[in-house]
Amino acid sequence: MLNTIIKGIDFLVEKQGQLTSFLIVPLLFIVLYEVLMRYAFNAPTVWGFEATAFVYGMHYMLGLSYMEHAQGHVRVDIVTSRLPVKVQVAVMIAGYLLIFMPVYGLMTWGAFKFAHTATITNELNSTSWAPRIWPYKIVMAISFLLLVVQGLATMLKSVKTLTDKSAT
Repeated sequence: MLNTIIKGIDFLVEKQGQLTSFLIVPLLFIVLYEVLMRYAFNAPTVWGFEATAFVYGMHYMLGLSYMEHAQGHVRVDIVTSRLPVKVQVAVMIAGYLLIFMPVYGLMTWGAFKFAHTATITNELNSTSWAPRIWPYKIVMAISFLLLVVQGLATMLKSVKTLTDKSAT
């Protein structure tokens, strides 16, 4: 049962990470178009810079859970790397329970509150282009949720390692 949950979460996050990588394509076209318009025609767009920030922001936020899955986030393990494997895993579980889950759980809750408010008020960005901001806030909330879910899977893998008799 535990393996099924872990594999399901890992599969979801891996596929989501692969799909998210394709956000680079529209980002590339937006930047190329903006550079062409600005420097070749001396006619910069009103929306280019902001669209770049939004697409890159979505790419970054949606990549958080994938990086957690791939163990790509920076870890400082100067002390723990010298400890036995089971102690390292116990420290990791404590870190997830005491820091990761509470912090990102609150970030997720807050992001969903912001997304809900932005959606019901049809919030616009306060720039001359003034795009609707709620879709980006929804993506941010979903990104944090995926990060928490992947953090749970990572923690469950650690619990499995801790209870495994062959780990030393």
